[in-house]
Amino acid sequence: MYDLKQQLASVIGEAEAGIEILVTRHNKPVARLTGAGEQHLHQGSRYGKADLKPVLHRKTGGHYLRLLREDRQSGRE
Repeated sequence: MYDLKQQLASVIGEAEAGIEILVTRHNKPVARLTGAGEQHLHQGSRYGKADLKPVLHRKTGGHYLRLLREDRQSGRE
């Protein structure tokens, strides 16, 4: 643990590179450090195809929906 604290930046770099690091305390394993990798995020066939619908019907005339729709469309370009 002492060595880990002293060399944390280089140990993190090794874990990022794919090297698995076993942390011990008094020669007994207490933790394992590995690279985080990329989180898998499933995107279904309807990803990005949702339509905006008003939840409340107030005197906005739907202007906020138009602005949101324009903002979403500009993000796709």
